[in-house]
Amino acid sequence: MRTASLFCSWVVMLGAATAAMAEETPQWRDLFNGKDLTGWVDVNTSPETWSVRDGMLICTGLPIGVMRSDRQYENFLLHIEWRHMEAGGNSGVFAWSTGTVEEGVRLPKGMEVQMLELDWVNQHKMKDGSLPPIAYVQGELFGAGGLKATPDNPRGSRSKSIEHRCKGKGEWNTYDVVFVDGVVKLSINGKFVNGISQSSVKKGYLCLESEGAEIHFRNIRIMELPPGVLTEDQIAPLVDE
Repeated sequence: MRTASLFCSWVVMLGAATAAMAEETPQWRDLFNGKDLTGWVDVNTSPETWSVRDGMLICTGLPIGVMRSDRQYENFLLHIEWRHMEAGGNSGVFAWSTGTVEEGVRLPKGMEVQMLELDWVNQHKMKDGSLPPIAYVQGELFGAGGLKATPDNPRGSRSKSIEHRCKGKGEWNTYDVVFVDGVVKLSINGKFVNGISQSSVKKGYLCLESEGAEIHFRNIRIMELPPGVLTEDQIAPLVDE
């Protein structure tokens, strides 16, 4: 009987230890539940800008602005799938963002991961009539609204992808992005091709961007990772609800 009792105690302790380990192990979590906008807060768009259809998050693109996550994130992996529905469409996702916009400004401070439809470069010629570099529409990374960072593959202050992998209008693109300790690494459709580092902000809100054209999102997931060492100036201010 004593042996059986000890065995049962051991099983209970093992189960408790396993449960504790499972809680500590990073897990994927949905940021979009496929049904409604739970977990997201409108910043400066409209009730008509964002909707849900067939498990997709639909953004009309108007007015220009963002909605943000209901909490801040520091170190994490982000999986997000997106497709533009208009040629030359513009959008993006902001990380480590303030989640607010200043008066007269439509987009927030943050680290932007660009989402441009391929025809954008044909629709926005340079002053001399030449076309912008094709790299512009291939997941550029840059600090927006005053956020500073150091590009891996410089195009000015922006970092350009070293291989062109984005798909065009109506086709789904997959971004897998690593955000750790001020470093960003971007995988486009299954391959890491861009990076930026030394972000001046390392913790803040996630924002999805509405910028003039219809775009669809799906399968938005996050895996939070252990925190790092932060100073106050590296954390975006909390937004009062």
